[in-house]
Amino acid sequence: MSQSGENLTVRVQAVRWEADSVFSYELRRPDGAPLPPFTAGAHIDLHLGNGFVRSYSLCGDQDEPHRYVVAVNRDANSRGGSSWIHDHLHVGRLLEISPPLNNFALAEDAERSLLIAGGVGITPILSMVRRLSALGRDWTLHLAARTRGQAAFLDELTRLAGDRPDRVRLHVDDENDGELLDLEAVLAEVDDATHVYCCGPLPMLDTFEKAAAGVPAERRHVEYFAAKDAPATEGGFQVELTRSGKTLAVPQGATILDTLLGAGVDVSYSCTEGVCGTCETRVISGVPDHRDLVLTDQEKESNEIMMICCSGSKSARLVLEL
Repeated sequence: MSQSGENLTVRVQAVRWEADSVFSYELRRPDGAPLPPFTAGAHIDLHLGNGFVRSYSLCGDQDEPHRYVVAVNRDANSRGGSSWIHDHLHVGRLLEISPPLNNFALAEDAERSLLIAGGVGITPILSMVRRLSALGRDWTLHLAARTRGQAAFLDELTRLAGDRPDRVRLHVDDENDGELLDLEAVLAEVDDATHVYCCGPLPMLDTFEKAAAGVPAERRHVEYFAAKDAPATEGGFQVELTRSGKTLAVPQGATILDTLLGAGVDVSYSCTEGVCGTCETRVISGVPDHRDLVLTDQEKESNEIMMICCSGSKSARLVLEL
């Protein structure tokens, strides 16, 4: 899960319309050199010209080392990420990005894969469909969209389905009297040999988590693009940093990340919501109050790592490897 390597500069090679309000961006190194490898489900951080850092899933083919492809939906409630990209990220522009990070890894050896995507949640799922198709694995995709015009990558998905077009099952809300995709019915086809994956808006993921509760955790995979819970800002504890030698008090109303940045500590971060994994930090001692959506239950119970952008502390003191 840990991220390694320095940021790199890429150029926007192409911009393509994929669906209503969704554009894809092809990124390549200016010198044509290969990009760091990635696996299906991975994402990268884009360092935007307005000072923001945003995470986007890679939806291209992991066997194409010369390029990355991300797709961005223009969010009507954008805080400066998707709107800036749509307005400013034109062909030829140089951009700083992080190496790939994967918190939503594909089990390539699964006998069957059931993939569920809502809206722009198709982006990491598309990379999985590409990989499963290349491996000759059995997969089925349920794609939900509010309107047919908002269903991205349909032509590409149809091509990947090959001579089994029934593997791509599109549900359009406004063509079904506004009814949402019935996730309980979809999950009814899951057997002991099937891994299930879901990415989409929060209401879909909440429904999925409940409907898939009977699927063992090792075969149930979820990718969140936004936080479910508020970050830990209760404060009232200290963080000791082993590398910098600093000890800082985290006040009420601030996160650990807020406190570190305010003290001039150089840390990596992106989403600030606990969904991307960029700020993953090793815990030397103390008991974190985990609020992220990246770590597994087992990783949280181990208390060996935490996401400092949103998680707090249950102990009076946390010692972190920073």
